[in-house]
Amino acid sequence: MKRKFFAPLLVVLLLLACSPQEQNPFFTEWDTPYQIPSFSEIEEEHYMPAMREGILQHQSEIDAIAGRAEEPTFENTILAVEYSGELLDRVTEVFFSLNSAVTSEQMQAIAKEAAPLLSEHRDNIILNDNLFRRVKAVHKKRLSLALIPEQDKLLDDYYKRFVRNGADLGVEDKEKLRAINKELSVLTLQFGENILKETNRFEMVLEDEKALAGLPDFVVSAAAEAAAARGYEGKWLFTLHKPSWIPFLQYSGRRDLREKIYRAWFMMGDNGDDLDNKKIIEKITALRLDRSNLLGYKTYAHFALEESMAKVPENVYDLLGQLWTPALAKAKEERALFQEIIDREGGGFELESWDWWYYAEKLKKEKYDLDDEILKPYFPLDSVMDGAFETVNRLWGITFTEIEDVPTYHEDVRVFEVKEEDGSHIGIFFCDYFPRESKRGGAWMGTFRKQSRTIDGEMVAPLVYNVGNFSKPTGDMPSLLTFDEVNTLFHELGHGLHGLLSDGSYQSLTGTAVATDFVELPSQIMENWATDPAVLKMYAKHYKTGEPIPDKLIEKIKKAKQFNQGFAATEYLAASLLDMDYHTIDKHFEMDVREFENESLGNIGLIPEIKSRYRSTYFRHIFTSGYASGYYSYIWAEVLDADAFQAFMENGIFDRQTAQLFRENILAKGGSEDPMKLYVQFRGAIPSIQPLLERRGLN
Repeated sequence: MKRKFFAPLLVVLLLLACSPQEQNPFFTEWDTPYQIPSFSEIEEEHYMPAMREGILQHQSEIDAIAGRAEEPTFENTILAVEYSGELLDRVTEVFFSLNSAVTSEQMQAIAKEAAPLLSEHRDNIILNDNLFRRVKAVHKKRLSLALIPEQDKLLDDYYKRFVRNGADLGVEDKEKLRAINKELSVLTLQFGENILKETNRFEMVLEDEKALAGLPDFVVSAAAEAAAARGYEGKWLFTLHKPSWIPFLQYSGRRDLREKIYRAWFMMGDNGDDLDNKKIIEKITALRLDRSNLLGYKTYAHFALEESMAKVPENVYDLLGQLWTPALAKAKEERALFQEIIDREGGGFELESWDWWYYAEKLKKEKYDLDDEILKPYFPLDSVMDGAFETVNRLWGITFTEIEDVPTYHEDVRVFEVKEEDGSHIGIFFCDYFPRESKRGGAWMGTFRKQSRTIDGEMVAPLVYNVGNFSKPTGDMPSLLTFDEVNTLFHELGHGLHGLLSDGSYQSLTGTAVATDFVELPSQIMENWATDPAVLKMYAKHYKTGEPIPDKLIEKIKKAKQFNQGFAATEYLAASLLDMDYHTIDKHFEMDVREFENESLGNIGLIPEIKSRYRSTYFRHIFTSGYASGYYSYIWAEVLDADAFQAFMENGIFDRQTAQLFRENILAKGGSEDPMKLYVQFRGAIPSIQPLLERRGLN
């Protein structure tokens, strides 16, 4: 651990004797296994005092660095800044992780109070003239310093971070920037809070058993348990949590109810009430443009993409354009097939967006004799986790061993120690997979502590977590995953491996601290193993009999792999293009969010039967989660992962040499070198788009 402040022992004891800090677990070393945060001791009232003290300590360190009289060097300036702020890092890593996974009204109030303070603190560092002069002086002599690549990248990143965040601006413009940053920090929080509240407040309570027509037993039993948990005994509850609304759309024979729950989903944040996000979007978009212009960029996208693999907006539009035309054509073919079913059954109506999932499921059943009701019994959560861990073990010899009697922040959380093949410790992995009202939707990876090395070179092992919203156990039935949820589990484990197998020195460059359009490669490549027949045989086992998934069913999965890909690609690409359209706005105008969205999607010819994967008002990725101008990253990473997995297919999907190359050049390196350089070092060539087109059946 880092040590920065020293005082005579007597002074320390006197301060602690009369200070509330002694009651605050953030001010003491955590006497826990692996120095896991002492979750049971952390109370909500501990966060703000610890954050405020963390800010004070960090600012004191920064002032000391900026005020040094000696000539600036890599060690006394860049490394000094890199190793500063330990307490603040410690508090914020825990707080923001838990605010997403187990939030409350008080946590959200703390987040609103903290956001402007943290924004101001970041600006106080970035806009510190004396500190920037020192950073600039070191960067100016960069070529003569004989730094190793990781150090050189750290120096260059720090310099660019200062410049790209306003260090070269004049006094007046710096004040404008501070005000913009502070306002944005609050608006993005409010956007996410509104979606969480709206997700939790919607209830579709069914009292008549006839309203359950078409729903499989696993859906009905989950709805009954959800109803009982909210006091609706003997009824069935459906909500806007994915494990609830998606299977309802897939199976419910009640078209009116499908429309009701789907409309509730796609109108989130757009209902003209206190949770409406349209005005927030207008403000965020305008402020991002102002900020970008202030920093010398034409649009926010030009600013955001400068440090990405894409570099400029034109390259993103070009990539998305290559995929849009074949995807839309495929979606129109699918639409015609669904309409044929409706007409054949005498439905007497035109296909709508709330019908798509239902008729897609019908056609899949008809064409491949395959649906989630058939597959779910083979995907109990524990077996899928075992399969994912076994896959990692075969690739790198790594083991996951569940451990108990360690701190967790919720009873649903499971904890694993991760070890190398020789038994040496790698890190700790937390799994939190079930939905609850205090957890935001979706799935994600994060850290309570990143991998790094102390200034003395001692390894700091990572504490990594995966969070999901998978189907919960019901009665005597275990958690059974849909095929999509299986892919999600493997996907997030890929992000987890990026954090766990990181092997760098500096937190700023380790783990997932990479370009936005490179960060999804480790996660998306793992999905290839999830669906490989040999891997399915390892983990897909019937929850009652333990029998492995039959070859006949694997063959059906294989044949259905490209099914509904027009829809999947089109809804995703539409969202990516909507993101780009928001962030290539180059002048202010009176925005109507609905009108802007309709025009954006109309310009690309999106058919009305398909909605953008995320409508603007609940598009968390771009308005709260750091993917603004970056939602395209998933498809670019899919280009990378489809091309990268070819190496495993050529050499064997568990080939250790190929796996080691991937570990050394991708997983271990973090952001320490240029991502394209790292990719080429692994693959031997730049990526081709062709494997992706073939995989999705879009060629």
